[in-house]
Amino acid sequence: MNIDTLIHAGWIVPVIPENTVYHQHSIALADGCIVDIVPWKQAVEQFHAQATIELRQHCLMPGLINTHTHAPMSLMRGIADDLKLMDWLQNHIWPLEQQWVSEDFVAVGTRLAIAEMLLSGTTCFNDMYFYPETVTQVVAGLGIRATIGLILIDAPTNWAKTTDEYISQGLAVHDIVRNEPLVNTAFAPHAPYTVCDANLLRMRALVEEMEIPIHMHVHETSDEVSNAIAETGKSPVQRLAELELLANGFIGVHMVHVSEPDRALYAESGAHVVHCPSSNLKLASGFCPIQQYVSDGINIALGTDSAASNNRLDMFTEMRSAALIAKAVAHDASAIPAHTALSMATINGARALGIDTVTGSLEAGKSADLIAIDMDDIVTRPMFNPISQLVYATHCHQVTDVWIAGKHLVQSGKLSSMDITQLKYDVDRWQQQLDS
Repeated sequence: MNIDTLIHAGWIVPVIPENTVYHQHSIALADGCIVDIVPWKQAVEQFHAQATIELRQHCLMPGLINTHTHAPMSLMRGIADDLKLMDWLQNHIWPLEQQWVSEDFVAVGTRLAIAEMLLSGTTCFNDMYFYPETVTQVVAGLGIRATIGLILIDAPTNWAKTTDEYISQGLAVHDIVRNEPLVNTAFAPHAPYTVCDANLLRMRALVEEMEIPIHMHVHETSDEVSNAIAETGKSPVQRLAELELLANGFIGVHMVHVSEPDRALYAESGAHVVHCPSSNLKLASGFCPIQQYVSDGINIALGTDSAASNNRLDMFTEMRSAALIAKAVAHDASAIPAHTALSMATINGARALGIDTVTGSLEAGKSADLIAIDMDDIVTRPMFNPISQLVYATHCHQVTDVWIAGKHLVQSGKLSSMDITQLKYDVDRWQQQLDS
């Protein structure tokens, strides 16, 4: 059989079937999709490839899915560290955004974020930020997979001044995305405390018509929950349920402080949770009870949040942190085993975004979104269990190659789709402005 590419790997971790490792196997790619995964010897006999790649000391796995980002905020990495969430937002981040956020800010910040994500093995991200049309343009030009947030917030910003503008401009972005095969959209209301009921209901009507997800910060801090109960008599989750927003297409980010009744309500709705362990730690938001969510049958994905609140967009760190924190919170060393954390960073993110038939695992017929990790490194020796090594020991810098829809975007640790020298120049230019 004639194919485009045949990759021989030491180990292949497909994620589906769960907790499975194929030793000394090859993956065949054609027309941007996965054809098959077979042993080395069978691959040589079965396939005639235009290109054959030898990665016999590497592990191949699905590309990582960062299910919550604010990509342009990478330009604010380290600008207001070690502050409480509302102090950080109200006194530093929001004033800077009001002063500086523009199309160029968003374009440069998005390129910076994508460079970091690609080099560390992320092949898909779910974004929430202003000027989503600019994010879409950068994403499409660089060939990464993404879901672009259609922002909604009850406050004027540089991008939109009124609810009508937010919605009309968001719908225009959705129309643009229709022609981009790697890009989808989701409505992205910022949080329950920044979007009123009337605007959430307007959004709900559009979501039902457009059949796209909702991506929203929910129950991030204890203050958010207690303030909501004091003002409305309801928790944010209860309010969202009454507005009929909680459903299979709802993606709640953080979900740190959730009562048992709210957890049951959320689980019954079929909504998803995005866990952001590093950001939660850095902003002292608390410990997300993900083992309880897993026991409730809730789909848990992982996200980094922004580089402004995390400082890194490294999904390997998020996997390790999620597994370790879950064990401590549950007082159970068996909570969130390595293969579960790996699923959270791959197929669970795809499920939350509604693209699990396309990506998130290495299966015949799915898009060729995969990464190669060099396991011939002192930190991943000896190799008793490749999945444990991926979650607990691997550094993101061990990622050597990245393919998205069959396109080889990172080769031997080098980006093939971006001028890094120009990117650094543009980032330095923005640093000078933000620091002025």
